[in-house]
Amino acid sequence: MLEQVEIFRGLSTEELAALEATSTRRTFPKNTVVIHENDPADSLFVIDGGKVKVYCSDKNGKEFIMNTQGAGDYFGELALLDDSTRSASVRTVEKCTFCIVYKDDFNRVLEEHPNMARTLIGNLAARVRKLTADVKSLALQDVYGRVANVLMDLAEERTDGSMFIPEKLTQQDIADRVGASREMVARILKDLTIGEYIRFEGRHIIINTRLPAKY
Repeated sequence: MLEQVEIFRGLSTEELAALEATSTRRTFPKNTVVIHENDPADSLFVIDGGKVKVYCSDKNGKEFIMNTQGAGDYFGELALLDDSTRSASVRTVEKCTFCIVYKDDFNRVLEEHPNMARTLIGNLAARVRKLTADVKSLALQDVYGRVANVLMDLAEERTDGSMFIPEKLTQQDIADRVGASREMVARILKDLTIGEYIRFEGRHIIINTRLPAKY
């Protein structure tokens, strides 16, 4: 599982095996907060099974959903490298099993395999570049652009050329992800449906053709 974690890409089989040997597996029931925003950070979680949502909240309790993740995804990796607090909360959407690597165990492996540091630094540099590009995109795009990006990022191509979004998204789910009102998202989805860019199969969104660049 650990070879799927971005910051571990390029590590040798021996290095990955050493990390795997220190890991712990835990299962959490549905609707459980696994980590809380601003809590001390001391572990990396790799999702072995199930689905979670990553979110942050304002002082009034309003949630902004940053991402949803499933088997093979991971979160909390920066906790292994600094002493900061958690930057977001994570809640299980369904029963989940995690492979967990704790900071103390990670540091012991790093001392035994010092060449790992060079690979980790290179992977972190690539991650920072990607995050910078994501922030730039969010800052420069209007609500429609952010909605279109969310839909395209979540879609999976089908044999007929259409794009299927496996996640059952509500209008509020999309609004929370893009920082807009549900009413604005509803208007955009309605217009895309009328224009036959998207359609609905039950609670799933199907993208018929590439979404227009502008609204």
